[in-house]
Amino acid sequence: MSKISDAFRGKKAFVAYIMAGDPSLEKTREYVIALQRAGADVIELGIPFSDPIAEGETIQAANLRAFASGTDIEGIFDMVSSLKGEIGVPLLFMTYLNPVFSYGYGAFFKRCAECGISGVIIPDLPFDESGEVTGYTAANGIELISLIAPTSRERIAHIAKQAEGFVYLVSSLGVTGARSEITTDIAALVASVREHTDIPIAVGFGVHSPQQVARIWESADGVIVGSAIVSVIVERGDAAGPFIGEYVRALTAAKRLQTK
Repeated sequence: MSKISDAFRGKKAFVAYIMAGDPSLEKTREYVIALQRAGADVIELGIPFSDPIAEGETIQAANLRAFASGTDIEGIFDMVSSLKGEIGVPLLFMTYLNPVFSYGYGAFFKRCAECGISGVIIPDLPFDESGEVTGYTAANGIELISLIAPTSRERIAHIAKQAEGFVYLVSSLGVTGARSEITTDIAALVASVREHTDIPIAVGFGVHSPQQVARIWESADGVIVGSAIVSVIVERGDAAGPFIGEYVRALTAAKRLQTK
């Protein structure tokens, strides 16, 4: 199991998201390897859920394709386990609370640890209720990633002081999905978070161009890209592997410029 903090040490980190099982678990395995080769420092794997309230149309559709391919949690665990020895970057699950609750908190996080998952993002778990799972995550060495949104200003200190792994800083109001322009003052929001924690800060929601990546890396420690990568899978299907790699390399070229 790779430590999340190692992915940010001495460099700007690129965090890539794909939906497990879209278009199949076999292809997800291939795409995870392609993402690592292309320069992803952390990889998030979505667990399909019937009511993904934080997601825009692109990832909502990815959920449906994953279900249509027969993807379930056990299959995802087995696929992640099969990556041991081939993946050296931290793997995270991005999941809603219901699948975790249904599986059983203790059993779910135990399986996460066994298959090599380093952290979990649960966007519909309110921070003030996170104690419902933190006993299980801590017992299994899993870091629970906290989200801070532009509307969180009154609660930044409270959330940031207890954050683990990295702070997931939401760039824009609304759901996930590529945006032509990110209007939030990212630098100011990052500065507000830094007043209360020294763990890395990664910015996500809407990021899809090298210019956006470069701008975010001017102030943040990492950038998260999801819907735009999923869109490559939609366009290229089973043949998406090389195109995912090409797209991520184009985005991470900004990182190399930022860290010279």
